[in-house]
Amino acid sequence: MKKAYFASGCFWGTEYYFMKASGVNHTAVGFMGGHVDNPTYEQVCQKNTGHLETTEVTYDPSETTYEDLVKLFFETHDFTQTNGQGPDIGPQYLSCIFYSNDEEKAIAEKYILILEEKGYKVATMLKPASTFWKAEDYHQQYYEHKGTTPYCHSYKKIF
Repeated sequence: MKKAYFASGCFWGTEYYFMKASGVNHTAVGFMGGHVDNPTYEQVCQKNTGHLETTEVTYDPSETTYEDLVKLFFETHDFTQTNGQGPDIGPQYLSCIFYSNDEEKAIAEKYILILEEKGYKVATMLKPASTFWKAEDYHQQYYEHKGTTPYCHSYKKIF
């Protein structure tokens, strides 16, 4: 199993699409990229911890690829939005791929270039993965438990 980390706005919507993807064995939502250890949701919502709402994706590389996950990431949110995602505005909702090695970084850069060649102005950041802080239990698999679908994420075929 391998892990990948994606931030694309509200982590509930990001997780919704990744948990349904072929080859994904587990997802968890939490926070990455900030300067406060073990932040709470309430702290991150105050917009001063530096964290992004992030989804941790555990996948089987014999069933799917990191490249497929990157494509799904771009196809399930507005990667051109600079101030949040949909109606969720704030620094914790920015678009970012947290890469764990040079190969993941190169794949992310490849797809950003493809999107730019298609005429998109990509706002997605690339940052090295750091500590993933799991969010409170009530955030995990939120839409699965609620029985609804995301309000700020939708699938749009691009690749």
